[in-house]
Amino acid sequence: MATVLKEPSRTFNEYLLIPGYSGMEARPDNVSLRTPVVKFKKGEESALYMNIPLTSAVMQAVSDDNMAVALAKEGGISFIFGSQPVESQAEMVKRAKSYKAGFVPSDSNLRPDATLQDVLDLKKEKGHSTIAITEDGTADGKLLGIVTSKDYRVSRMDPQTKVKEFMTPFDKMVWGQEGITLSEANDIIWDNKVNQLPIIDKKGRLTSFVFRKDYDSHKENPNELLDENKRYIVGAGINTRDYEERVPALLDAGADILVIDSSEGYSEWQAATIKWIRDKYGDNVKVGAGNVVDADGFRFLADCGADFVKIGIGGGSICITREQKGIGRGQASAVIDVAKARDEYFKETGVYIPICSDGGIVYDYHMTLALAMGADFIMLGRYFARFDESPSAKLMVNGNYVKEYWGEGSARARNWQRYDLGGDSKLKFEEGVDSYVPYAGSLHDNVQMSLGKVKSTMCNCGALSIPDFQKNAKLTLVSAVSIVEGGAHDVILKEVSPGTGQR
Repeated sequence: MATVLKEPSRTFNEYLLIPGYSGMEARPDNVSLRTPVVKFKKGEESALYMNIPLTSAVMQAVSDDNMAVALAKEGGISFIFGSQPVESQAEMVKRAKSYKAGFVPSDSNLRPDATLQDVLDLKKEKGHSTIAITEDGTADGKLLGIVTSKDYRVSRMDPQTKVKEFMTPFDKMVWGQEGITLSEANDIIWDNKVNQLPIIDKKGRLTSFVFRKDYDSHKENPNELLDENKRYIVGAGINTRDYEERVPALLDAGADILVIDSSEGYSEWQAATIKWIRDKYGDNVKVGAGNVVDADGFRFLADCGADFVKIGIGGGSICITREQKGIGRGQASAVIDVAKARDEYFKETGVYIPICSDGGIVYDYHMTLALAMGADFIMLGRYFARFDESPSAKLMVNGNYVKEYWGEGSARARNWQRYDLGGDSKLKFEEGVDSYVPYAGSLHDNVQMSLGKVKSTMCNCGALSIPDFQKNAKLTLVSAVSIVEGGAHDVILKEVSPGTGQR
């Protein structure tokens, strides 16, 4: 007879936190959200920490190189999607890693024989007013000049005017030599009253730009997640099919951490993938695994050598695995069960393996609950898909701005490797949907608001760190009636309040 669990499969909506004693030091400014990403032994430090407990999902509609840089600026990690050719994923990783903090590769470039119309078209496409003019029109060609909005007047110039006729030529530009520090570059910018400083190598080839506006940006992002060379930390997704080709390419491109992207991780396929990585690279390459929803799944991946374990099956907003296959578990139940198994494993072995809650987040307070229940960090798809920095298209639908959002199990993604059970190289049926999500603006503003709520709640519970929060948090189940009581009720609302956190 099948094993039937007595405890219902519960979601985050069914829990609330009980406030604890808050001392005068319990202020949001004093809360640390620093959290380990990969396993470590008792008494030692993890080889990788995040400054905020957020990662972006391994999805086409969420995580590309642009998202990787934006999230690393906030202190989190983006896992660039793997449902694409190895070469293009590696190139995304390489581009993200080339964003040495403050040094930005040029993505707006033209040849000197281009026209004003080309400048206007490129500005419209990229949204940038600074265009590098190089000998061959590439981002690393010999720098011949620069074009900014100060160099032309659309109303008084022929659109076919050649760039070389109105650009600021190299001999009249201020520039920096490759190897200069960010502090030195900013000093040159301020001393010469310019808005940008091109950086060139000894052969005069463009390597990057430093922008005046980024100075303020870096001051606003004290949690930036950087490697020892001051490049942003970047993650990437892999699968259990082509890892022998994909893993080396991603590592060569500079990926700091990998994760096996699969709908279900309690399998020999994941064991074989991790074993191959360990045999070839030892413990130097960090790789997460999953997804699982119970203690048995966690223990299996822990014993296989996973650096972190991802939790969640069927809880994502675009995931229909439960509907299609009848497998999965409520996300709250899954996190609580796996967190308990993680702690027991730590007591037995002295090895702490971080766990990541993936899916089931609808409101900001669900993030807080996931952390209280034991998650070391959270993976989000729909949350990040709403922002300017996600790769999907921004559209107007029924008078409102939205962004496209589709699941990796949808026909659109064609990510058969994620659901591979050793069969043909195609999806037999969909486990994800194609949809829209409300457009929400910039990642920075939204992440700051969401984490502000997390910190405030932690203070209400008397906790100033995630480990302390996990140790001392008290949770209570809620009834259907108390859920109604918890929202606005028995009143006539004047308007919808902004910043409610609804996804």
